Amino acid sequence: MDITAQLLAYALAEPQEDVRAVMRLSLLDWAACGMAGHRDGAFDTWAATLATGGPATRFDGRGGALAEAALVNGTLSHALDYDDTHFAHIGHPSVAVIPAALAVTQMRGASMRDMVDAALVGAEASVAVGLWLGRDHYQVGFHQTATAGAFGATMAAARLLGLDDDKMRHALGLCSTMASGLKSQFGTMGKPLNAGLAARTGVEAALWAQAGMTAAPDGLAGALGFGDTHHGAGRAVSFAWRMGAVSHKFHACCHGLHATLEAVRDVPLRDATRVEVHTHPRWMTVCNQAAPDTGLGAKFSYAHVLAMTAYGMDTGNISAFTDACAQDPQLVSWRGRVTVSPVDDLTEMQARVIVDGAERFHDLDTPLPFETRANRIHEKARALVGARADQIAQAIKDDDLPAFAQLLTS
Repeated sequence: MDITAQLLAYALAEPQEDVRAVMRLSLLDWAACGMAGHRDGAFDTWAATLATGGPATRFDGRGGALAEAALVNGTLSHALDYDDTHFAHIGHPSVAVIPAALAVTQMRGASMRDMVDAALVGAEASVAVGLWLGRDHYQVGFHQTATAGAFGATMAAARLLGLDDDKMRHALGLCSTMASGLKSQFGTMGKPLNAGLAARTGVEAALWAQAGMTAAPDGLAGALGFGDTHHGAGRAVSFAWRMGAVSHKFHACCHGLHATLEAVRDVPLRDATRVEVHTHPRWMTVCNQAAPDTGLGAKFSYAHVLAMTAYGMDTGNISAFTDACAQDPQLVSWRGRVTVSPVDDLTEMQARVIVDGAERFHDLDTPLPFETRANRIHEKARALVGARADQIAQAIKDDDLPAFAQLLTS
């Protein structure tokens, strides 16, 4: 089955209940990240330039046109880089697909369940496209959240609009000539914008196809299509529900540090004299800043997050990562006990940590029991938005879309 046919199969599929339940947790996680991203304020001036008004909910409280709301919500929900990640292709699925699904759901007057299922189909489609493109697409410089994510957002919107196969193919063809996003934007406001652009592309491609706009019917895999022109490997991808393996961030720092932090979660580190971190070679150039002096830099430092852990600081608290924290003399002194080494036999999801000779290992691919995952996501959401998290969780449980939408802006 070619990749386009694979995506159309997702559009018609009835999701598995266990994966749907995980998508609902991602919806809570996304909402909390987006509200916190708006409260951070970094994008206020930018978002105000897009205040044209409209029926779709935006985190900043301004009503927006559908594509505009998807753009703003996708950007704000990725602003803190604290949203879910799927390591099958290294992409952030929810920030691309949920904003598109929410906007079109509101336009259609569809239900919360319809939105969850569309977002799930979109997330699955984005992972499938990411796998089809292959790791080289990412390594050469394309940002999978933006590229594969745009196709996922298109499928989410197309499902909600009830497009037939022909129009879905045209929507994907339109998406193929619009999807974009580069890793060169990492560390700038352009990175979260990539997620917003993917969400906006999905809404526009689906709406335009519904309105009769046509495009190459195989814009993904055809000659000079997206794969050919974007370093795609064209790997065979089977139909499967993969969102159950999505990884939620429980630490407000680079995901490359999370396996290490989980490995020592219950280990007293303060009096340790030597901490050896073994990690996948890829992370050595991503999150191994030895001597960060800013809060942002601390989010990309094995030594510093371990020092924070040693002194009882909550690495799940975004506000803990300050310049003062990065320059704290106690932490700066302690992080000298840490050494970090690349190990080829570890995956990107694994870490081995040796504390004074005692070894700990963690693999982020090891499934968390659902109840444990749910509890930790709820704790994270409360840390981000306070008691509002419980109200949002209840609205999701009750399938109360109007209440959910209202809570996002309060």
